[in-house]
Parts: sequence; C-alpha cells; structure tokens
Amino acid sequence: MTRDSKLQKNIPNGSLDPTLDCTSVCAPLLCRDEKCSAPGRRRVGRTGVSSGRQPCGGRRPPIPQSLVEAVGRYSDFRSALFRGWHPTRREMLVDTRLADTTQVHLLKFPGGARTQLTFYPDNAHADGFVLTHPDSILFIKDKNGDENYQYYRDELSTGEATLLTDGKSRNTGHVPSNNSSRLAYVSNRRDGNDMDLWLVDSLDPKSDHMVAKLEGGGFFPVDWSPDDRKILLSEEISATNTNLWIIDAATGEKSLITPKPQAVQVAYSNAKFSKDMKGVYLTTDKDSEFQRLGYLDLATGQITFLEPGLKHDVEEFDLSWNGRTIAFVTNEEGLSVLRLIDTRTHKELSAPKLPPGIVGNLSWHRNNRDLAFNLESNRAPWDAYSLDLNSGKVERWTYSETGGLNTDNFSQAELIHWKSWDGLTLSGFLYRPPAKFRGKRPVMVVIHGGPEGQAQPGFLARNNYLLNELGVALIYPNVRGSTGYGKTFMGLDNGFLREGSYKDINSLFDWIETQAELDSSRILVTGSSYGGFMTLAVATNYDNRVCCSVDVVGPSNLLTLLEHTSGYRQDLRRVEYGDERDPKMRDFLESIAPANKAKNITKPLFVIQGFNDPRVPRSESEQMVSSVRTNGVPVWYLMAKDEGHGFDKKKNQDFQFYATVLFIQRYLLN
Repeated sequence: MTRDSKLQKNIPNGSLDPTLDCTSVCAPLLCRDEKCSAPGRRRVGRTGVSSGRQPCGGRRPPIPQSLVEAVGRYSDFRSALFRGWHPTRREMLVDTRLADTTQVHLLKFPGGARTQLTFYPDNAHADGFVLTHPDSILFIKDKNGDENYQYYRDELSTGEATLLTDGKSRNTGHVPSNNSSRLAYVSNRRDGNDMDLWLVDSLDPKSDHMVAKLEGGGFFPVDWSPDDRKILLSEEISATNTNLWIIDAATGEKSLITPKPQAVQVAYSNAKFSKDMKGVYLTTDKDSEFQRLGYLDLATGQITFLEPGLKHDVEEFDLSWNGRTIAFVTNEEGLSVLRLIDTRTHKELSAPKLPPGIVGNLSWHRNNRDLAFNLESNRAPWDAYSLDLNSGKVERWTYSETGGLNTDNFSQAELIHWKSWDGLTLSGFLYRPPAKFRGKRPVMVVIHGGPEGQAQPGFLARNNYLLNELGVALIYPNVRGSTGYGKTFMGLDNGFLREGSYKDINSLFDWIETQAELDSSRILVTGSSYGGFMTLAVATNYDNRVCCSVDVVGPSNLLTLLEHTSGYRQDLRRVEYGDERDPKMRDFLESIAPANKAKNITKPLFVIQGFNDPRVPRSESEQMVSSVRTNGVPVWYLMAKDEGHGFDKKKNQDFQFYATVLFIQRYLLN
C-alpha cells in the first residue's frame, strides 16, 4: 500500500442543515428540475436524509426510507487500526469509529473493550503514548478535511488536550524519539509550501522550534538514531526518485547518505537506523524493478540485500528494538505476505500464513516479542492483530462489526488479466454477484487513485450492497502507472504517456465484451481522486462505451490542478503529470483535459466534492459540472462544506452512498 494509501459531509439529525444547500448540492439531488439552481436550504429528518418540499421551487426525488434501511446493514460496519504500543504494558491504541468520526481508543488486552479517549467532530488519529509520561497520548487531527494537521498531547487522567503545533499550518510526518518525549515532524508554517523539519518536546509546547530549513514539499522524518542525536530524513522527489539525509538534531546540519542524482532514478523508502548506528535498513529499487529489503553501510555507502531473490515489492518493514529481527510485508499480485528475517544471519524465519488480504502498519513492542499489525480482507474490515515471535501465536485484538451481516458469503476477489492496446498484459480484480442474479450483469469499473496506487483485495464496505442486493459486478483494474508491478510499469503513464492508461480501460471494455456473464452495454465508470480524473477522461474519450459515470474529488484538468493545488504538492505532482510551466507540456495537458472535452459527454454524470479539499480544489469539479450541463446531460453534483479530499464523517459517507445508489438505479440498472 502507498503511504498515502486509504477516502472516504454533514447532515445533522432533525434540524435545518447549515452545510448543504440547493446550490451546493445540485438540483437533481434536491429537485425534479435537473437544471434548477435556485438558492435555498433543505430540512433533514432523523435518518439523515432530506425530506419534504424544497424552497428551490420543486420536489426533489426523495431517498426512500426503505433504501436507508436496506443500505444500513452495509454501512454499519466498523474498522480498527493499530496506532501504538504502551511503552511497558501489553496494551495498544487503536483508531476506530463508534459514532460519526474516527477517534482514539485504548485496548488493554486482545478482544477487550475499546475505551474511547478522544471526542471530536473531526477525525482524531492516535500517534502513540508519550514515552516518558505514558499517562499521556499523542494524537493528530485537522478541521473539516483541510489537512492542516495539528499535534496534541492528551492527559488521560484529566482528558485535557494540549496543542503542540501552531494551530494553523500543515504539520505531519511525526516520529517520536527513542528515549525522550521529543517529536520530529515537518511543517509548512514558514511559507505555506516548503516542509521544514521541526522539533517539540511533547511535555513542553514552548520548546517547539525549527531544526532545519528545507526546500520542497516532499520531506518527512522517518527515524531517530538510537542515541537520539540524529534524525533520518526522506526527500521524495517522485515515486521513483528519493533521497535519504541524516540531520543533526541539535544543529540542523544535514548530509546526504544516498548517491547523488544519477541518470537512472532510484527510490529509497522505509528507512531505519541499525542499533549500532553503523548502517540503515531500507527498501530500494536500486538495480531492480522492485523495492527490495537492504542494508546501507554508512561508512562505505554499499548496500547489501537481505532477500535478493524476491521478485515482489517490500512494502514496509519494522526493526525490533533489540535490532535482531525485521518483520516485513511483500506485495504478491496485490496480496500481502508477512515475513520475518534474522538480521545477523540474513535467514528468513518462520512466519504465520495469514488469511488472503492486506497487511500494514507493522510495529514491534519494546519487549521484542510482540509484533502488531493491521489486516483486512474481502470478508473482514481492518482489525488489529499481534504475533508472538516466540510462540508463533497470532492474536486478534479487535473484532470489528459488519452490520450484523454474515460476511462468509461475500464475493471473493478473482484475479483477471487482459491484453491492452499495445500488447501489455494488465490485471485487476473482479467481484461477481451472487448466483441468484440471472442473465448478464451490469458492471461498475472502479479506478484507483494515486496514480501511484494499486487496487488490492480489501473489504468492499458499502459496495457489497451493489454486489449482493443490486447484482452489479465490480472490476478494480490496475492500469499502467499502478504500483506493485515494477518501476518501469509505474512510469508508463508519466507526462506525455498519460493517455495510454485511458486506452487500458478501453481495452478492459473489450475484455468485458468477451465475458458471457457481463453486460458490456451497461458499464458505469467511477473513481476517487486521480481515479476521478480517469473517470472523467474515460467519459470524454469513450462516451459510447459507458452508460454513466461517478467522479469523486477528481481533477478535470491537470493543468489547472497543478496551478491551484496546495503549494507543498506541486513539485511532486509535476514529476508525474508533467511541468505545466513548459509550453509543450502545457499545450498537451490542455489537449487531454476532460474539462476541455466536456462536449463529448452525452451520458449522465455524478460529481462529488468536498468544499475544503486542499489537493483537488472544488473549482476542478465546478468547471466540469458547468461544462457538461451545457450539453443538456443529467449532471448530479454533491458538495459538502465540512469535508475535504473525500468524505470522512459517517453520516456524509452514508448520504453519498444513498445518492450514488439512486444514480445507479436510475442510469445503470434501468
């Protein structure tokens, strides 16, 4: 999974909704008149959906109570993510949602009750205990999805939260020191763009200070040296080009430890100091298509690979506190495999075979025996687990609810392959509806974001309703540019190669035509973030092959995106999309922009956007909606004023899904 991997606004119960009005949540959702744009607010009922006549002069198609009740079983799932071990006790922090937002919870033993520690209207995410004061925890949160994250210390005995950062800028990448209460993190507070390195003692907010002034938005700390004198810093230039630096925590002096830029770009990730401070463990695609686990000798600069024969990406790893064992995860055709290796012998150790799914967030307890990790699969949402290194026993710490549904019968991912337009073999995952549905099934193609991302067989959440109750087949493709298939494959959509990935979806449509159980005349394309851009690109280039589209927080023009996205993101995105300041690239980006080809869309479109999105500004959605409406095409537009890059609050996620189901029923199934 990518670092940024994992999308998902406010409909208060029983009162006038101040966040959504007729102009911000377009007419088709509110009125019968699909071109209505009159101002007005709507009243909501206890279910969290609109009811009654609207002040915009018409009656909007209501969301039936029966739909709310039917979908409710599929939306009342939870998940739990491990977020930190107690320094001395065998207890852990997890992020989970019991009400509308995700909050920090404490578990004292496997299967124990989740004790909620934070209570906020926005998501709060744990960042571990304060080492020298374990009666306090650290957490991070933003406001209404603006991604200007702030760090806090929460005193468990009093429930009092203390702000550790400035309360305004973007602060992220927190790494705790090994032997004190200090935190290293990066912040753009100096100029709004560059991510500088900062330090703060979590017990003394006034100690907050800049350690090193950095140029660029791709910096973040990854580790402290065992003596807490040095900080390991990553500089991400692109998904295939990174540098590693060591910074003196006292002076801010930095030194490059990876080779200077060369003709062949190399990515270094997941770096950690060895316990003797003579080297750094890392993953890198140096001399390989894949990220391999290696050891960088700081004296010689040489890298020794610990598992040189593996032909899969090592996605993440963690080094035990005594430095003797590394736990790591490999990505094997989208499925995660947990592995263990002895750092002294470089021999792989026995590791448990986990259910097919996705594993992440490996973390050793200071006892060097317990390894925490998160696991999800097609039939279970994220839950927290631990492995006892000595006994090999795996224990499940959380048992997340699934709305009372028996998930044993949920559709399992089926790996599919197809030949693309240039002969390249591509793959993805197909989910088939239950056998009770007869005849050719309509298809929803779900394109992942990133674009440096990958569709993997995780829990489908609400989309299980589409499979089990509506009989819609789901396909999650991995087109060129996806991760997990080598760095050459990942670069096949960069810059002027962008349109090749659109053609990959068109080739997928060809494959669907050959499948006896799938209806190629009823295809909906959807995606979030960059997947939303792909959705719009497919809709404008292959309008005759789709019957409708759902774009979630997707750019409609990469040129205007690059000009208006947050400054700390611009350079990283330019490497992927192309530099819009270059005249030839500028012309190319304009020529492929869905917003400039909106006249090609003749099929219904649903656009979903967060008001506070710092990555894809709402102007990207609004220019697309405005352009397509001139075609006389049904365009639904849902915008929430208390969300950012995707909907995080459950009631908003629910409303988004209700509306999406109505859209599917009207334009895909009928």
